[in-house]
Amino acid sequence: MTEILVTGGAGYIGSHTCISLLDAGYDVIILDNLSNSRFAVVSRIQEISGKTVTFYPYDAANELELEKVFARHDISCVIHFAGKKAVGESVHMPIDYYRINLNTTLSLCTVMQKHNVKNIVFSSSATVYGTSDIMPLQEDFPLGECTNPYGWTKWMNERILRDIWNSDPSWSIHLLRYFNPVGAHSSGRIGEDPLGIPNNLFPILLQTAVGRIPKLIIHGNDYPTPDGTGIRDYIHVMDLAEGHVASVKKCLSDSGVNIFNLGTGKGYSVLEILTTFEKTIGRRIPCEIGPRRPGDVAICYAGTQKAETELHWKASRDILSMCKDAWNWQSQNPFGYE
Repeated sequence: MTEILVTGGAGYIGSHTCISLLDAGYDVIILDNLSNSRFAVVSRIQEISGKTVTFYPYDAANELELEKVFARHDISCVIHFAGKKAVGESVHMPIDYYRINLNTTLSLCTVMQKHNVKNIVFSSSATVYGTSDIMPLQEDFPLGECTNPYGWTKWMNERILRDIWNSDPSWSIHLLRYFNPVGAHSSGRIGEDPLGIPNNLFPILLQTAVGRIPKLIIHGNDYPTPDGTGIRDYIHVMDLAEGHVASVKKCLSDSGVNIFNLGTGKGYSVLEILTTFEKTIGRRIPCEIGPRRPGDVAICYAGTQKAETELHWKASRDILSMCKDAWNWQSQNPFGYE
C-alpha cells in the first residue's frame, strides 16, 4: 500500500482529506501536535472510514520526531497542512506565525530530503495573490502584496519549495491555493471547530445559529456587487479533500512545481449565503451591518480550468450542500469536539 504522511491531519481540512485518501485506498499516517485540533478527530476518521490510521502526536517543526516517523514508514508523498491559519490572529502574533509556519516546512523538507522522499503537496492559499481587480484569479497571475502575516507565510513557503526544486529538479511539488473551504463530512461526525472567536463567515453563522455568538456582523453592504455585500468563492471541504487526492496521484507520477487553484470558479455574496443558510435551518439568523474590514475586496473567485484539465478534478457540491452539511455537523456538535 502507498503510505501518505499528512501533517496537520487532525485539523479541519486535513481530517477530511484523510477520509478521502483512505477511501481512495491509501495508507494514512497523521502527524499533528494537537495545538489547534482534537485527538477525538482521529477516532472519528477511523469510525467514518472503517479503516485504521497511524497517528503521531508530534510537531512538524521537530526534526528528531520527524526522523522517527520517516524511519518507521515507507512514505511516498507528504501532504503538508501543519501550521497556524487564523488571518486576524496573525496580525497580532506575527512572530509566532513566521516562526511556526516557516519552521515546519523547513524541518519537514530537511527530513524528506534526507530520506529521499521528494513528493509534497503543500496547503497554500489564495491570499498569495494579494488584492486584484481582475477575476477570476489564475495560477499564472503575478503574486501581489499579501495583506497579513498569514498570507506572507504562504507566499514564503511557496518560495522555499520553488527554491528546493531549483536546487534539485527531481522533486515533485504541488502548491494548492485554496479559496474558502466550508461545510463538513455528510456524516456530521467531523467538521470545522475553530479555537477562540471565529473570523470567517461560515463558523460565525454556525455559532450564531447554536447560540454561541449573539449575532452575525456583515462587514459592509456598499461594495460594487449586486446586493452590496462581498462575493467569495466557497468550496465544500469534501470537494477540496478530493482535490488533494487528485493532486497526490499526479504528484506521484511527475516532477516539477505545479500550481493549482482549488475553488468552484464562481462566487456567492454574504447575503446569498445567509439566505441559503436560513432556508436550510428554517429560521432567521440575527445579524446587522457593520463597517468594511480593512483589506477586504469586493469580489474574489478562482479560475479552475487548470485543475480540471491537469488533475481531472472539479468541485461538484453546491452551496446548498455546503450549508446543509455544515449545519448537520454543528447541530450534532454545538460545542465542536468538546
